[in-house]
Amino acid sequence: MKGLVIKNTGSWYTVKTDDGQLIESKIKGNFRLKGIRSTNPVAVGDHVEIITNQEGTAFISAIEDRRNYIIRKSPNLSKQSHILAANVDQALLVVTVNYPQTSTTFIDRFLASAEAYSVPVVLVFNKHDLLSEEELHYEKMMCTLYETVGYKCVEISAETGEGVEQLFPILKDKISLLSGNSGVGKSTLINRLIPHASQRTAEISDAHNTGMHTTTFSEMIELPGGGYLIDTPGIKGFGTFDIEKEELTSYFKEIFHFSKDCRFSNCTHTHEPGCAVIKAVEDHFIAASRYQSYLSMLEDKDENKYREAF
Repeated sequence: MKGLVIKNTGSWYTVKTDDGQLIESKIKGNFRLKGIRSTNPVAVGDHVEIITNQEGTAFISAIEDRRNYIIRKSPNLSKQSHILAANVDQALLVVTVNYPQTSTTFIDRFLASAEAYSVPVVLVFNKHDLLSEEELHYEKMMCTLYETVGYKCVEISAETGEGVEQLFPILKDKISLLSGNSGVGKSTLINRLIPHASQRTAEISDAHNTGMHTTTFSEMIELPGGGYLIDTPGIKGFGTFDIEKEELTSYFKEIFHFSKDCRFSNCTHTHEPGCAVIKAVEDHFIAASRYQSYLSMLEDKDENKYREAF
């Protein structure tokens, strides 16, 4: 029997079969031995084959080839990956200028990983209603920066509903991954987009102005206007996984654009003479924050070095 994994609660997976049944399924024991270096060999969005049993549950016996996926380092096991979702049309990264503040390093690491796995990203700037004049100005600058690079940006307030209508045509008939730091308002946004979803929301922790996790598993929720939204637990750090240093340039669109004019074909854009990227940073054609994110990913293969910063 074939189906789609629509929920993962740790050891159990909810599979929606082609004929519409929802069947709780587990992984067969030998599944983990097939060279999948992941804490979750099966992910929400996977198309799978299952073998049902008399108890009304099933074993997942095979996964169909994935079109793409979004992956990050497992926060606990640095040599393993954690797949956030598979077979997605796009990712919506919810970010906040404040309450809590999303760092540009986190945004850029997410964008680079999405580029690596061919997943388009829309940046959703939330909590627009809480910002001061200065913070609103900064948000506009951030939108201009990322739109110039080639990413669509939307400014909203999930709490008041302001601007949320912009998301309906973006989401229609697509499978969209919703991600972001804890506390940026993903659950509030889901409640706004899908009134029957009744996601739990949590207050921001005053002590650190950081978010508290409310989603503890990944789930695919059907959108009223067609399509699916994949809700994922809030992530604090975003460790990129299995990206080679030589490939990294091509995951920063504007750096890749200027790198073609470098004197040396193997230029790392860190110190070489005749580097067109360094000149573009100096001439403000590449944002300093984006270049710093590139350097941090180049130098830092150990997630723990920066995880604490988020």
